[in-house]
Amino acid sequence: MATTFFSSALILAIIFSLKIIPVTSSLQLRFYQKSCPQAESIVNRIVKHNFQKDPSIPGGLIRLYFHDCFIRGCDGSVLIDSEGDNVAEKEAPPNLSLRGFEIIDEIKLELEEHCQGVVSCADILALATRDSVALSGGLAYELPTGRRDGTISRMADVHVPGPSFSIDRALTAFQNIGLDLDDLTTLLGAHSIGLCHCGFFIDRLYNFQGMGLADRDLDPELVVHLKHKCPRQQPNQVFNLSQDPTVFMNPSSNTNFKLDSAFYSSIIDGKALLQLDQGLAFTDLTSKLATKYVNEPELFKKKFAKAMIKLGNIGVLTAGQGEVRLNCRKVSKRG
Repeated sequence: MATTFFSSALILAIIFSLKIIPVTSSLQLRFYQKSCPQAESIVNRIVKHNFQKDPSIPGGLIRLYFHDCFIRGCDGSVLIDSEGDNVAEKEAPPNLSLRGFEIIDEIKLELEEHCQGVVSCADILALATRDSVALSGGLAYELPTGRRDGTISRMADVHVPGPSFSIDRALTAFQNIGLDLDDLTTLLGAHSIGLCHCGFFIDRLYNFQGMGLADRDLDPELVVHLKHKCPRQQPNQVFNLSQDPTVFMNPSSNTNFKLDSAFYSSIIDGKALLQLDQGLAFTDLTSKLATKYVNEPELFKKKFAKAMIKLGNIGVLTAGQGEVRLNCRKVSKRG
């Protein structure tokens, strides 16, 4: 989620699945209390250390978690590297700009030294995301654990809402994994932090819907500011993510590393970067909820935590399902 979802130019590369991923509640609080009592403190320490070096890390980890849970459930499959003939999820166009893999590797390495083969990569990602939310000013919510790691990761399975999706189209995608319009509106609040590549919204600056003009729903002063940061692409120019400039996900805010309700103020003021985000201002329920979050910032934090817990329960593997990987990038056994 935060940084952004992915470039609208890449949407056509996605295979959009309608398979509904079940929500489960078979997890439990402090699952590793006896088997690896230091697990959560190790995760917290390493995430905090990386946050102190780079305060944009939480946005990257939250997005990494969202992209994991959205495909096959929260099973850590987005962490798996491609191998042989199998092209993994992380190679799909929407996932090419994901960040935070090295932090998960760092945590896993230390946990394996303390409790070999005990803590799953899926739980490491879930806990690291939980701690990222807290470090960014969100609530330090209690997170049920006990997830097992998936053994399947296929690029062809990747389907996440794109930045130019309408609210209706995005809602359909969210409903397919057991989330609702309230969850959609709330989880998009993660776009209050992190960075966004220009290529993910540049059509709104220069050629919105092929009309050769900026999106009229985008604040004109912000358009001018963003054009300085994001120069027009040349005709037939191939999009190169590694050379694409970045801007703050919520450029009109002065709290770009704080998970707060400033994102919703930007929506109301026509200053959201992504067309999907701006769409929240134009439907009755979402616009009312955005206004409520602006007026009651603590309510946003509470509901964001609740939505993250709900997200983390989607399609999890438990008990004898899946495995606990020794290396988060490599499957030990094939499903």
